[in-house]
Amino acid sequence: MAQHAHQLHQGDALRDAAARRLVDRGEQWTDMRAAVFDALAGFTKPASAYDIAEQVSKARGRRVAANSVYRILDLFVGSNLARRVESANAYVANAHPGCLHDCIFLICDTCGQTTHLDDDRLSGGVREAAAGAGFEATRPVIEVRGTCSDCS
Repeated sequence: MAQHAHQLHQGDALRDAAARRLVDRGEQWTDMRAAVFDALAGFTKPASAYDIAEQVSKARGRRVAANSVYRILDLFVGSNLARRVESANAYVANAHPGCLHDCIFLICDTCGQTTHLDDDRLSGGVREAAAGAGFEATRPVIEVRGTCSDCS
């Protein structure tokens, strides 16, 4: 199957799904983690840890260090609550945290908009090619740079 169906969440439903996922993995959904997730989910484009730290600092009325945000983002990536856009060193909230799969990002070089695609056939091919070379791909990263339809 080239593509698969999953439940996409938005707003409060996304936050609730993220909290459930983290708790189901034996982690706590703390106020700080909630604040970082809310800030991340509020961005329309991939956000850096510094962007998120600035948003959380404004919302909390006190400075939040980027290194604290990085630690939380690492937890979120490991728990499938967020995805890291490697080439931009930025993050996006995963709108379907209960669905485990490889992601493909289409990144516009003009406006920075990032679109997430699911195509198991393509990512499976990458995993198969890696296995054929004697390599176990634990997290394939597929990013395609170009121009989005709004900018072309």
